[in-house]
Amino acid sequence: MTTPDFRTEAQGYLGDLISLRRKLHANPELGFDLPFTQRTVLDELAGLGLEITTGESLTSVVAVLKGGKPGPAVLLRGDMDALPVVEDTGLDFASTNGNMHACGHDLHTAGLVGAARLLAAHREEIPGSIIFMFQPAEEVEGGAEPMIADGVLEAAGVPAIAAYGIHVEADVRGRFTTKSGPLMAGFADLNLTIHGAGGHSSQPQATRDPVPALAEVVLALNTMTGRSFDIFDPVVVSVTQLEAAQASNVIPDSAKLTASIRFLSAESLALLQERVTEIAENIARAHRCTAEVDFQVGFPVTVNNPAESTVVLERLGSVFGSERVVEMEHPRMGSEDFSFVLQKVPGTFVFLGATPEGIDPDAETNHSPRVVFDDGLLGDQAAALAHPAFGHEKHGLSVRSESLRRR
Repeated sequence: MTTPDFRTEAQGYLGDLISLRRKLHANPELGFDLPFTQRTVLDELAGLGLEITTGESLTSVVAVLKGGKPGPAVLLRGDMDALPVVEDTGLDFASTNGNMHACGHDLHTAGLVGAARLLAAHREEIPGSIIFMFQPAEEVEGGAEPMIADGVLEAAGVPAIAAYGIHVEADVRGRFTTKSGPLMAGFADLNLTIHGAGGHSSQPQATRDPVPALAEVVLALNTMTGRSFDIFDPVVVSVTQLEAAQASNVIPDSAKLTASIRFLSAESLALLQERVTEIAENIARAHRCTAEVDFQVGFPVTVNNPAESTVVLERLGSVFGSERVVEMEHPRMGSEDFSFVLQKVPGTFVFLGATPEGIDPDAETNHSPRVVFDDGLLGDQAAALAHPAFGHEKHGLSVRSESLRRR
């Protein structure tokens, strides 16, 4: 089976994809409720002959392309939500509603629509099915989990055997980067409260002051991360909020910190929970106080399947040129809820540098109110999604065989 020249074909759709992206960019929506975005996606998919369903608990869109030949299913994902960031780009299609597509999800949505068009044009050549997962709420509690619960992985009637996604970033224009194994960190939120007994600030001896205990915990957490964890399996603990008395002359009954935690393995997370609890309780005890430790685990580690990643890197190199494909050396400590999909389905997540030419890619990062992305790359983005999905039957069998050998 000859693979179509998706990269060239995508250029025929580029103008439409740019218009779609800019329409979405000017009308960003947050979280689970994206009615304008959902309606726009549905309009764009109309006429492609896809089996389409929408979510009940969130404004998701799931579209299934049934190929002309028998075979398994593969999933392509694009997230659709924006951030509560006031845009400061000066673009003529900039958002004015107080929200912003500062993480490029408008490109992800448009790129996935482009992949659907490319693949639908070759329906009769495709063995099996393609599931297009248009997901809300990646930036908040996570929309992937409820979509999985609603059956997105089995939307084609058979379980997906592979899954792919692309995330644009403020990086060298047109450069694809990924790696096998852990790609992005999991995250958890730590809420830690020291309970004491408050009183007047002029009489600390009559209190059990939780504030100095909390201050010691903050310093101990910073020291602990460098002394308890292997540098090749690191954790990051960033204390971001401190809360105590509301008046300067009051020693409070309790003091609280909140920290953001990133980790690259379940083992590190378990050890961290043990060490944080031990440190907090012992420091609190030394101050005649008690400690209450609450971990709220969010997204798991994003782990790329090694066999899938090898094939994806090879295909990207052959289509776009090896100079545009870089295998990452180390994981990144950001988090991504595509991790829930990759826990259940072998696949690969890829980054695509999208800083416009002439702009320093280090000047702004994703989530900045001034970050800009080059939507002239949407054709390449759509083609990069379409290529691993097309003719995935043989590829999927090789990945399943690799999985069986590892067991």
